Order: sequence, then C-alpha cells, then structure tokens
Amino acid sequence: MPTPIKTIAVLFAMDAEAAPLIAHLALVEAPDAFVRAPRAPMKCYAGTLPSGTKVYVVCNGSCVKHNVCNVGTVGAALSAYETCVSLSPDVLVNAGTAGGFAKRGGAVGDVYLGTEFKNFDRRIPIPGYDAYGVGSYEACATPNLAAHLGCKRGVVCTG
Repeated sequence: MPTPIKTIAVLFAMDAEAAPLIAHLALVEAPDAFVRAPRAPMKCYAGTLPSGTKVYVVCNGSCVKHNVCNVGTVGAALSAYETCVSLSPDVLVNAGTAGGFAKRGGAVGDVYLGTEFKNFDRRIPIPGYDAYGVGSYEACATPNLAAHLGCKRGVVCTG
C-alpha cells in the first residue's frame, strides 16, 4: 500500500507566479513557518486540502536593496533548504514560469518533469572546475509519473 502524502510544498521564485495558486487554494500567510530561519526573506502560505493534506506555497521573498523578487539559484537554494528542514514535505514541487524552445516542442502551459539539471551561467575555465561549474545532475527517473500526469520530460537549465 502506498504511503499517503501528508504534506506538499510548492516553491516559486516570484510572488506573481504563486498568487493564482495561493488564491485558488485560499492559503493564508504563515509568518512563523521557518522556525530555524525566522529572519529569512521567504514568504510561506499554508492551508489544508479537503483530503487533509497540508499544502505550503513558498516564495523566495524580496531583495531589500533592489525591491525585486529573489530570483535565481541562491534564492531558490535557500528556499528549498529551509522548506525541507522546517516543513518536512513529502512532496516538493519547484514551480513557476520558464523559457522553452518552440522548435523543440515546447509551448506555453506545458508542464515538464526534469530529467537532468544544469547551470547555464557558471563557466569556470579551470581544469576540474569546468565540469563542476556547468554541473550535470540526473533527476530521479519518473516515467510512470510522467505518463500518469501526461507531462513532457526534459533538461532543466538554470542560472
């Protein structure tokens, strides 16, 4: 028998990306969610589905100096780490908008499951660090999930 999913966390870089889901699920802000990092910039919203599953939406927060959302790998890493440590979700979803290539079959509204993760902006021209900088990390194989959800699969590049 499969283990029931009790907690889902969905991560977004930008507040505007998260707003429709927060509104749709009628989530409320949970300012004390990150007990280990109470001054961290992330914003957390929480609620419970009719099934009893707890849902959190976490946004990276804003840069105090520039008054814009903390997009990019640093904000994402901090949010993902603190979400996992503080909320212990059974499922962690990284959601939001992303670029794609129409000539490769990508279209607005497509949902992808990552097959591999790479950095596009970390070029380190030092032997040994060149491969490290770009990175190349395989995702967990999820062919059944992709088939069940009807998702496309592809490489996720970030920077």
